[in-house]
Parts: sequence; structure tokens; C-alpha cells
Amino acid sequence: MGIRGKAENARYIRSELKDKKQMTQATEDSKGFKWYYDSPLGEILLAGSEDALTGLWFEGQSFYASTLLPASAAEYLPVFRETVRWLDLYFSGQNPGFLPPLHLTGTPFRKDIWEILLTIPYGKTVSYSDIAAAYTARSGRRTCARAAGGAIARNPVSLIVPCHRVIGKNGALTGYAGGAERKASLLLIEKCKI
Repeated sequence: MGIRGKAENARYIRSELKDKKQMTQATEDSKGFKWYYDSPLGEILLAGSEDALTGLWFEGQSFYASTLLPASAAEYLPVFRETVRWLDLYFSGQNPGFLPPLHLTGTPFRKDIWEILLTIPYGKTVSYSDIAAAYTARSGRRTCARAAGGAIARNPVSLIVPCHRVIGKNGALTGYAGGAERKASLLLIEKCKI
């Protein structure tokens, strides 16, 4: 189930190469911006274009700054103001109830998984198996929890695209790029039952 056939593997590789080509083109054509936010759980780096958030990472997490364009300028853009408003509400224990504009860059499979993450309600958790099943239901293509977990781990907009709400089938706090302690703290903020 978790092993791709030759044809599926070829599609995956072509998708990866196409995505890298698009990212290279975006790097050449776009100007990137960054901003920092001091959260109760550590410094957060925000990355964005003039009109959308493209990245959000806790300092030291896996895949840190993966979508940050080289030579990004530190500028407090409207999209960062909107993101800071979201973060302020979130860290005060409130459901922000909105999303800042997002531009997620990744393979089609990863984007599909990240779209599913956006459907997880505030204060709720789901398992990696649940995410895999939702992907299969939406796309008609089977995947396994491990493949879904790989896409979740590479989520470029942590917290806002709520990868921290995905837990092991047995309720274990596994697989958060920002670390298990931080994941537990985020779920505690949301008063999740685990």
C-alpha cells in the first residue's frame, strides 16, 4: 500500500521536478519578505510575498525557512500584520476565526494534504490515518498514513495550516516538525482532548 508503482513513481518525480522549476521561476520573478514574531513558544519566522503568507516556522523546527526566498527583505507588510493579528488571538487562547492570505508551494500531493489540514477544526485532533483516508476519499487515489505524514511534516505554514492537530492513531503526540513539547503546548492552548 505504501509502495508506489513505476508509473505512480514517475508521476511523483515529474511533479517534484515541475514544483522545483516553479519555485525557481518564483525566486527569479518574485521578491520575498520576512518578519519575526515573538510567541510564548519561541520566535516565529514569517515569510511572504506582497500579498500572501508563504511560510511560518518556529525557530529550530525541521524544514525551517524552506520557502523563504534568498535575500528576503524585512518589511512589515499588510499580510504580516494580518498574520500577527491571527497569532495574537491564537496565543491568547482564542480561535482566530479567519486565515491570512496563503500561498502554499509544494507538490500536488502535498498541497492536497495541506488543504485537508485546513479542514481540521480548532480544538479538535485527527490521526494520520484519518488524513490518509480523507485524501483517498477526495482524490480517489490511495495513500497511507506514512505518506500523509511526510507531506504534513513539510507543511510550510506551521500552526496556521494546523499540522499540530494531527496525532497518532493511539493518541500519541508524534511527528511535529516543531517538536513534541511544542505540539503538546499548542494542543493545550486549544484545549484539545487527547
